[in-house]
Amino acid sequence: MIKTKIKIWQVFFILLILLMVVRANLILNTCLLFLKWIKILFVDFNFGSAQLNLSFIDSIIAPVLLSVCLITVIIYRNRINPLSKKIDFTSATVIILLIFFLFAPLVSNSNPDFQKNLIVTKLLPPLSRVKVLHLKPVENNNTVKHSDYLRLKKEVIKASFDDEIIFVDSISVKDEIEYYQSGLKKKINKNILLYKDGAPYITSKMFLLGTDELGRDIFTRLVYGTRISLFVGLGSVVVALILGLLTGFLSGYFGKTIDLILSRVTDMFLAFPVIFFIILILALFGNTLFTVIFVLGFSGWMSLFKIVRTEVISIKQKDFFITSKQLGIPLKNLLLKEVFPLIIAPVVVNIVFLYGNVILAEAALSFLGLGTGNNYPSWGTMIEQGQNYLTSAWWMIFSPALFLFATVFSANNLGKKINILFNN
Repeated sequence: MIKTKIKIWQVFFILLILLMVVRANLILNTCLLFLKWIKILFVDFNFGSAQLNLSFIDSIIAPVLLSVCLITVIIYRNRINPLSKKIDFTSATVIILLIFFLFAPLVSNSNPDFQKNLIVTKLLPPLSRVKVLHLKPVENNNTVKHSDYLRLKKEVIKASFDDEIIFVDSISVKDEIEYYQSGLKKKINKNILLYKDGAPYITSKMFLLGTDELGRDIFTRLVYGTRISLFVGLGSVVVALILGLLTGFLSGYFGKTIDLILSRVTDMFLAFPVIFFIILILALFGNTLFTVIFVLGFSGWMSLFKIVRTEVISIKQKDFFITSKQLGIPLKNLLLKEVFPLIIAPVVVNIVFLYGNVILAEAALSFLGLGTGNNYPSWGTMIEQGQNYLTSAWWMIFSPALFLFATVFSANNLGKKINILFNN
């Protein structure tokens, strides 16, 4: 068996450099967009402040994060121990997920909900290409003033619809401009076409992983779906961690009535099927992003409670803890300085396993239509939509299912490695 000598930081560095090279023009345009926006703030503050939204911030921050990550890898590659480990499947998966999560606007400079000319783009297989016919931009009185800025913004921040392009199968440039969409011949007025070097401006677009039933790029939706899955997993783990630590410490430290009540509540949640509780909460409060995070976090704190409770009961019998208590150290400091350092190993292992389970649970909820809704792309939603086209468009399910499997497998494998590391 061939053993690789490639280290994690080397793979991460190469991928970051590759991303920077491939998206050099986009990064340059993003920097110019930011400078133009700063200038507009001094000239027309109301218009400039109206441009500030999540998409704008996300696009501006992505190149900055890319530069910070590159510098960090170069400086700390030998100081951060995990970066010096040899690359394997788990670490490679983590790197890809991290790049998708942090640099989504650079990885795929498309809108995950973009759809256009469904007759051409619907259910295209992986590596398909279509021709793009560009039209002249239509300007009005509201856009002339900041036309340069808006044109640059359109290049950097992609919208869910673009009325200045047409996707076509083929095009004929003779006395009249004719193009074909699924065998249907259509004509177009030359006056509305965008010309470059005296000829109609025609480009092509490749769909790396194909398209879905609405003509949306699966690769783009997969990248932004990674963000949703990792964000939901992280938020849910934080909720479960806070609840588990607090209830476990209170139960183990005070004992008696508080311990009895919290233990019985925990047993009740463990005995009651969690899926019914999740469906009830989502039915009452709706399946928004933050509702899903809270519900999944609230349904996963019980294992942390039992770990923390058991450890605290054991620790509070130790001499150092009794001494600290007699010295009058506040309860908060007892938790942070005396208890938490001793229970961090089992807690970290548990939350890593919980992270993988939460991602799987979110995908299952999205598959059932109870996830983050249609406002965000989700792996579970993509799988659910693809099941109706399993025989004719297998790629709709294959990519999100593969990423879901790799993520859950890597999370569990990472948890095992951390457990072995702490036990050595």
